[in-house]
Amino acid sequence: MTDTVRDQAATLADLVDLEAYPLDQPEHPRRAEAVAQAQDGLRTVGCAVIKDLIRPEAVAALDREIVERKHTTHYSTQVINPYFHVDPNPEYPDDHAVNTFLERSSGFIPGDSWEASSATDVLFRAPEMASFIAECLEIPELHCYADPLAGLTANILDPGQQFTWHFDTNDFAVTVLVAEADEGGLFEYVPGIRSAEDEGFDAIKAVLDGGRAGVHTLELRPGDLQIFRGRYSLHRVSRVPSHSRARHAAIFAYTREPGVIGRVERTRQLFGRVLPEHLAAEEARVRSDELLD
Repeated sequence: MTDTVRDQAATLADLVDLEAYPLDQPEHPRRAEAVAQAQDGLRTVGCAVIKDLIRPEAVAALDREIVERKHTTHYSTQVINPYFHVDPNPEYPDDHAVNTFLERSSGFIPGDSWEASSATDVLFRAPEMASFIAECLEIPELHCYADPLAGLTANILDPGQQFTWHFDTNDFAVTVLVAEADEGGLFEYVPGIRSAEDEGFDAIKAVLDGGRAGVHTLELRPGDLQIFRGRYSLHRVSRVPSHSRARHAAIFAYTREPGVIGRVERTRQLFGRVLPEHLAAEEARVRSDELLD
């Protein structure tokens, strides 16, 4: 993004290297190759990384936007289990995965902090991005998450913070690493450690206790797009040391159906507040599985 367009709404071409990744040309062989590679990663290890999708100057613009909005970050420190519960469950033994609690300390910039003209919002809402990600996930179409707080967010890990082992409530997540820590802040995950039919408690407990069996560590760099199946894969971002710079990641949330709003409890944990839209959606919600969350 050049100085001449910095104060104007960016275009997709300003933000994405459309020569290397022609997202605007559905039949282009380089786009097809990127989709095929992502599909393979998602099928085999539940994760795909599209390296250097975002132009370096656009990465700098995204980070400026995060820094400018960092005062709106909701920081929280909790001791949680992988299902975001904070209280012990007497139905399970004390040494069970459900009753294993670890520190989560991080912050989220909410969706209502971004204006429609911001580069981050333009990138999130570009139809070409949603179409590309949908093809990578092998689903017909995607819609921008309608949640006013969790649709477009940024995850902040300041020095000393970590986002401990957990599961997502949605089937997949899309992130762009914007600023990496000098040390630590690594994305780690165990693909397919549970399923809709099997919670996989024993394997989860082994990882919570420090085991490394099945753990994948990603070497993400600023500008990389990550598509990740976080509903069934235990994952975390490791601690950023106190002497490091912060880690910033933009989170683009998409849904299979339009008009989806997030859950009240998780929204309050991550953003410190809920809106009337969340309360209304909670009353009408129908669960898609019986997992603990």
